[in-house]
Amino acid sequence: MHLALLYLSWSLLANAAVKAASMPNKIYGVNLGSWLVLESWMLPQEWLNMGGQSCSPCSACIADEFSFAKAFPNTVDGIFKNHWETWFTESDVDTLKGYGINTVRIPLGYWIIEQLVDRQIEFYPRGGLEQLIRGLQQLQAAGIVAILDHHALPGVQTPNQMFTGHCTTDVEFYTEPNYLRALTWAGVMTALSHIHPAFTSVFAIEAVNEPIMDAAGTPGYGTYQKNFVTVVRAVEAALGVKVQGLDNPQATANASQAILNLSSSQNNTRFNNDVTAALRNTASTLVQIASQDSTQFDLERSGRGQAPLVTNFMDVNWQNDNPPNPSAAAWGPQAYDNHLYYVFGGVAAADPNDYMISICNLNRVQADAALGDSPLWFGEWGLPTQFDATDAFLQQWADAQKLAYSKGAGWIFWNFKVEHSTLAGNLSREWSYIDGVKLGYLTEDPSTVHNASVCAPFVNEN
Repeated sequence: MHLALLYLSWSLLANAAVKAASMPNKIYGVNLGSWLVLESWMLPQEWLNMGGQSCSPCSACIADEFSFAKAFPNTVDGIFKNHWETWFTESDVDTLKGYGINTVRIPLGYWIIEQLVDRQIEFYPRGGLEQLIRGLQQLQAAGIVAILDHHALPGVQTPNQMFTGHCTTDVEFYTEPNYLRALTWAGVMTALSHIHPAFTSVFAIEAVNEPIMDAAGTPGYGTYQKNFVTVVRAVEAALGVKVQGLDNPQATANASQAILNLSSSQNNTRFNNDVTAALRNTASTLVQIASQDSTQFDLERSGRGQAPLVTNFMDVNWQNDNPPNPSAAAWGPQAYDNHLYYVFGGVAAADPNDYMISICNLNRVQADAALGDSPLWFGEWGLPTQFDATDAFLQQWADAQKLAYSKGAGWIFWNFKVEHSTLAGNLSREWSYIDGVKLGYLTEDPSTVHNASVCAPFVNEN
């Protein structure tokens, strides 16, 4: 869309009432990976063209956003602006709409809220929030709803992963200062989702993407889960959204002041020091965002009449070693996320028959529900395998996974697209939803499969 027309459409929308999106009855979605959190393995040639490098481990060279911004401080913003504007476009939105996609999961880094970044020791491109606003406007116009996924956390939540924005073994997310920054991020995103007109397509916020799987390595994570939900609900109550047990209709027309007022309430036993600090930080950050030319919006809004957002966590079965159950944090609508990739091993033997036996007898939806982690959606999955898969198998593999994941709240494919280049090779064959449809592995209607009986020979097999 031409920028002038986009601004006009935003202006018209800004004068309309903000109304939060609703969770679909069944989620048929894709991830917008490598857009606002770039993972260079999915666009290896573009990354080299940008000035990046390729190495293993990824911490050994310029292979992530952190190292890139540190190496090119004077040009990083312009280079990433070009990437953001070309990797996810109006054309992609039209394609996804044509394929019946109703949901996108948008991986985001904490640095999209630039006020949270310590520029003395942390290095990331600026301008991402402006791009998120643009993309959400386009999605809203297409009738596609969104999950804001906190994919890359302050301090890094998982070692040696591009998806954290900083490939490093120095994992410091699970500390008090970084928990607080993440809570502030959640408060800001919650407020924007209720009062910024571009965020009307948002129905859920995910707290943490793929924390360390061993709960012994994530101290304080259970408390963070409860604080996350409390911050979301407190911001909503301050904005006039009806929150059970926290009746605090917005008493001032200014959203930032309303949040600040609630943070100062002396009679609310739900608020510990971290929650109170996060609410105050949220209030001040909103003022700054609202006053910037590229992200400005009207703070004189409320969330009255809107439904609360869905808070979202990786399910309890994501971790081992006595993990905290996120269901204990639930307050209002909450959903759970599970990711399943066979290509990395540990799920089934590396052959087609074992893959099909495993997926056709998958019981994760039932197992999670028994622990209170329901509804469950599968927020990441794909078609890659540990063996050379035939076209015929990939079609079966797609059908079987869709049938298994649809037993829950639905599924979100990783990724919406992957680079086409000599360097990328055949990556897009198994990692790109758009190419999967074009190649015939995935049906054009996401609610259907090629063969509804694809699992019949494998059900109840060992």
